[in-house]
Amino acid sequence: MSATLSPTKTRDALRRSARVSVDLLLVFVLLAVALWILGRMWSVVWPLVVGLFLTTLTWPLARFLRRRGWRPALAASVVTVLFLLVVMGIVALIAVPVASQSGDLTDGVVDGIQKVREWAGGPPLNIGDDQITSAVDAAVARIQDSVGSMVTAVATGVSTVVNGLVTAILAVFLMFFFLKDGPRFLPWLTRQLPGRLATDIPTVAERGWDTLGSFVRSQALVGLLDAVFIGIGLWILGIPLVLPLAVLTFVSAFVPIVGALFAGFVAVLIALVSNGLTDALIVLAIIVVVQQLEGNVFQPIIQSRGLGLHAAVILLAVTLGGNLAGIVGSLLAVPVAALIAVVWNYAREQLGDPPEEPETEGPDSGAVVPS
Repeated sequence: MSATLSPTKTRDALRRSARVSVDLLLVFVLLAVALWILGRMWSVVWPLVVGLFLTTLTWPLARFLRRRGWRPALAASVVTVLFLLVVMGIVALIAVPVASQSGDLTDGVVDGIQKVREWAGGPPLNIGDDQITSAVDAAVARIQDSVGSMVTAVATGVSTVVNGLVTAILAVFLMFFFLKDGPRFLPWLTRQLPGRLATDIPTVAERGWDTLGSFVRSQALVGLLDAVFIGIGLWILGIPLVLPLAVLTFVSAFVPIVGALFAGFVAVLIALVSNGLTDALIVLAIIVVVQQLEGNVFQPIIQSRGLGLHAAVILLAVTLGGNLAGIVGSLLAVPVAALIAVVWNYAREQLGDPPEEPETEGPDSGAVVPS
């Protein structure tokens, strides 16, 4: 015989559920308002985020110099100049070999297009020159009809490039100030906050900074592994521009999804125009294998150890961030998830009951002590 429901318990359960639902609704509303404000301030927030990422990379050197007696401004200036020199060196490693072999690459591209045309003209496609010409004419007509949208796209692209340059300049300046005055931030923040907030917020901020540093260093390690493995594969196959392609692979690792696709496309294209279709397919297979190892083995394992997150959480965070905010969402998904975990763990520490110490019974407690 089934037990009947208790009206009192049912009413209490519904009331508790309603209160929890209202509380959750208020939390979600506050989160939505915070995200809306963040979106309105994104032109300022994004350079700040990039500046923090750069600071986590350069802070170990600045800290080393400061501990050796260097003044904060001098240490920050030297580290900033060295960072800019490294960036310019990376650009030179990519640009100089490409420029020196641009003629051969151009000829290779032309030969590759001609080979594709000859292959299309043979069986099983049997596409004639007149069909290719008509297809080209149709493409040209379509381009002429969409001149307005192309102009808009070009203007949007120019605006994006300009915004990117402005963001990069602001991020470098912010990095300098973070390196110079960063250690004074938490003491200043402690003095500005009242009561318990003066302890909680600086503690969470310090833990969040350590977590952000772990993320950036782990991402750099993952990019280095990608560059080494792909570079070795390109070197074995005799593909030209191995060093620039390896550097490009390392740099693009900091831009999830699109960065890997771009670096892989460039490597496959150079292999195609220089060594032929067979080596291009081999390079494509190498890149796919390395990217699969990165996404499913290297990155989850390295970041889960450095961030204290499970590998499955990292995969789900990247997927969710990409769906919500594209490339930027994929880039920020893992550090945001790690920062949320930091706040959650600290809240649990503060809200949890302290562990009870086991009672010890001595000879005077009335217990029987075996002789």
